[in-house]
Amino acid sequence: MRWVVDAMNVIGTRPDGWWKDRHGAIVRLVDQLERWAEGSGDEVTVVLEEAPQPALASRIIEIVSAPRPTPNAADDEIVRLLESDPDPGEVRVVTSDKDLIERVRKLGAAVEPASSWRRRIDEPERKGENS
Repeated sequence: MRWVVDAMNVIGTRPDGWWKDRHGAIVRLVDQLERWAEGSGDEVTVVLEEAPQPALASRIIEIVSAPRPTPNAADDEIVRLLESDPDPGEVRVVTSDKDLIERVRKLGAAVEPASSWRRRIDEPERKGENS
């Protein structure tokens, strides 16, 4: 399975004060996505509104930043990725943004709501806490 994750949409599912440390929230999400992708074997691309400072790198997932931090920049970048994908029907986009959902479905991609994705990636961590 190939996933394209709308980073801020997923981060925003949890009112944990992420807005006080946006970069820290992105780092935590990338770390969590790396662990999940490593365990699942799925391909994950996380799309950010702008390039984080300091920059982030991963050997497991792809980190993509919109070229310019403008309104809907991450949404536009997700659509661009799907438009250039040889088989967008094999991609699931993680978002709860209604406009983006409509745009990616028109391209043939499936959608998973950000809240259910958050539960999916939290599950392995919760299991580890119970061990």
